[in-house]
Amino acid sequence: MSPTKAKSVMIPRTEYTLQSQSASTWQQQLSQAITEPRELIDLLQLDPSLLPAAIQASQLFRLRVPHAFVQRMQPKQVNDPLLRQVLPINQELIAVDGYRKDPLEEQSSNQTGLIQKYKGRVLLLVNGHCAVNCRYCFRRHFPYEENRLNRTQWSRVIDEIMADKSISEVIYSGGDPLASSDRQLGWLTEKFNQIPHIQRLRIHTRLPVVIPDRINEELLGWLKQTRLQTIMVLHLNHPNEIDIAFTQAIDRLQAAKITLLNQSVLLKGINDNSEVLIQLSEKLFQLGILPYYLHLFDPVAQAAHFDVNIDEAKQIYQDMQTKLPGYLLPRLVREIPGESSKTPININ
Repeated sequence: MSPTKAKSVMIPRTEYTLQSQSASTWQQQLSQAITEPRELIDLLQLDPSLLPAAIQASQLFRLRVPHAFVQRMQPKQVNDPLLRQVLPINQELIAVDGYRKDPLEEQSSNQTGLIQKYKGRVLLLVNGHCAVNCRYCFRRHFPYEENRLNRTQWSRVIDEIMADKSISEVIYSGGDPLASSDRQLGWLTEKFNQIPHIQRLRIHTRLPVVIPDRINEELLGWLKQTRLQTIMVLHLNHPNEIDIAFTQAIDRLQAAKITLLNQSVLLKGINDNSEVLIQLSEKLFQLGILPYYLHLFDPVAQAAHFDVNIDEAKQIYQDMQTKLPGYLLPRLVREIPGESSKTPININ
């Protein structure tokens, strides 16, 4: 059941403003994303001593963050919860035992462009690019260059899905699937629209969060044309990610009758606080977005500093449970390679 649509909330903007992005297309904003550590550090007036480690860590996993997302960060605040998600730091240069490049062992279940881990649904790597490179990403080491498909290759994937009548749901993932053109996404969606046993289309994306202008008429056009029940799973970790532009993008998706869910990752120094997560759930629901999952951190190499101790995670969740009604409480889960579904965390 979709959450009740409430009146849009007005999110106050910070005193810090960047040049307006409204005159730019989402493609231009994507191409103009900040990729050089010096630019980000200078723009937010951060301590220049952060630069050498940021440059070195960015060589391992490139910095990428759109201006529209940077605009929500507080200048001179190195611990800003949005900045911490994207700024390369020296802790990424430290190898930690138990943290590996493929923490979910996806490459063993990967056929080019397609991953099938769970029965009844199939995940497609629609695009290997993201609008933002989250430093905690469990696919930060994924070989996307080996999973770039042309139309002929996509047609083979579609034929495989057509032949397997046990599949009822197709999931667009990546990278970020909405980094693809609407022409490509519309073509792909129409192909699945013609397969009778496909009932649902799920889109996992962060692009509406970091570049709200991505929710444009072209995207809404192909979304409205499909018979498939469409679910968009957004990814917000902190209430500061919600601003007026994001709220307006959500209004457009609501008008198109897209079911909206959110999943977060529990991250040390960013949202490892029950009050922050409670505020996030409240704000999401006011916009008609249902809190869906709260993921424990996947142990990916070069990002161990984001991990939250399991006992601390349980305590945070217990506090949320005592203060939130059930429909505002995301499910606390972790993903274990080889399991038939995500694993709920027993907090007792």
